[in-house]
Amino acid sequence: MAESYDVIIIGSGPGGYVAAIRASQLGLKTAIVEREHMGGICLNWGCIPTKALLRSAEVLDHANHFKDYGLVLEGTVKPDAKAVVGRSRAVSARLNAGVGFLMKKNKIDIIWGEAKITKPGEIVVGKPSKPVVEPQHPLPKNVKSGEGTYTAKHIIIATGARPRALPGIEPDGKLIWTYFEALKPDVLPKSLIVMGSGAIGIEFASFYRSMGVDVTIVEVMPTIMPVEDAEITAIARKQLEKRGLKIFTSAKVSKVEKAADSVTAHVETADGKVQQITADRLISAVGVQGNIENLGLEALGVKTDRGCVVIDGYGKTNITGIYAIGDVAGPPMLAHKAEHEGVVCVEKIAGLPNVHPTDKGKVPGCTYCNPQVASVGITEAKAKEQGLDIRVGRFSFAANGKAIALGEDQGMVKVIFDKKTGELLGAHMVGAEVTELIQGFVVAMNLETTEEELMHTIFPHPTVSETMKEAVLDAYGRVLNA
Repeated sequence: MAESYDVIIIGSGPGGYVAAIRASQLGLKTAIVEREHMGGICLNWGCIPTKALLRSAEVLDHANHFKDYGLVLEGTVKPDAKAVVGRSRAVSARLNAGVGFLMKKNKIDIIWGEAKITKPGEIVVGKPSKPVVEPQHPLPKNVKSGEGTYTAKHIIIATGARPRALPGIEPDGKLIWTYFEALKPDVLPKSLIVMGSGAIGIEFASFYRSMGVDVTIVEVMPTIMPVEDAEITAIARKQLEKRGLKIFTSAKVSKVEKAADSVTAHVETADGKVQQITADRLISAVGVQGNIENLGLEALGVKTDRGCVVIDGYGKTNITGIYAIGDVAGPPMLAHKAEHEGVVCVEKIAGLPNVHPTDKGKVPGCTYCNPQVASVGITEAKAKEQGLDIRVGRFSFAANGKAIALGEDQGMVKVIFDKKTGELLGAHMVGAEVTELIQGFVVAMNLETTEEELMHTIFPHPTVSETMKEAVLDAYGRVLNA
């Protein structure tokens, strides 16, 4: 007889394991199916290990500018690629084990294998098509079940996404990398081409440049980080180029030629000219696509669009009893969005009152390059596109005492308000630690805070956060320190 649950979740990434924990908290008998590693891509190959790499890069950048802080350092500071990668993988392994512990603590069964939905309310789990990737990521001790048939009234798909490949420029694991290979280089390349300047591309470009690698970015759109506000990305680009990165925008890699230990990219610019750039390695960072294959979705008639499962604000698909959350359910493909969707989905399933659908317009985005970029809401261009009457405020880090004291005075906060209502429509930031500051504007937007309330909020001094208040004041002609 098939083992039965209230909720079965396919995939143990941030969305999947958080949904499982919340389901268990609400008294639902819960199981999670995983085929490869607890914590999914984010914990093992994305958010967490990349931030560990970028922290090493940040420390190295500071060390290389020790004289700016009145310090004397004997000798030179050089990156040890093996040690840097080793630290990153150790951080990932620690959190991987932590997810297994959380499953045990919350009495959630782990079913190890690959799931296929055979009909609403039923899955069949077979042998994993992928082995556990690394020896430091062993199977959790609390794996209860394996291959077999399982039933549940509610099945949540949380299978995440994988790197997208362009025809003719497919990653080969040696010369053309995805983020998998970029996270674990055997040795640092001397030169690198990064194809794509979204969060993944820019973060790796920033990391490798800090490690002393000659980096070239190729972006098909007119600006880097094209989802961000153009004024913010212009500042980021200037700082990246100052660090020595070479950037091509409105350009595409039309062809890649491979040699024994190098690649030559044919970069075509908007004017039709083609330039050949040779480098040791090329990172393909042209986006990701949802893992919707081999789940049985097509046979069940689950609606998909452009490689992702179509859902409503509560994670429901068009088939009763089948849900989807996270990257597999479409953009924005961010771990915190997946977690929130998982909680909303489960609380709706449990019948909790006043469950609000996920508002994608209030999902913050963070890019952890140097300088950092963070945002929430709409850009100035998007507001004008929508015909909104707006007020825009800006404040430079160059006028902030704490930023100057830190030696981090290159940055800006930009806010966009509805002129009629005072509603905060968007906030955009570039500079040191803005990924930690953006949550203040996210909270404000969720509480429907007005400009008047923000202007009368007392921000501590001296902090970089004061730039947030000053930007609001600037939008209303009341800026104090500029």
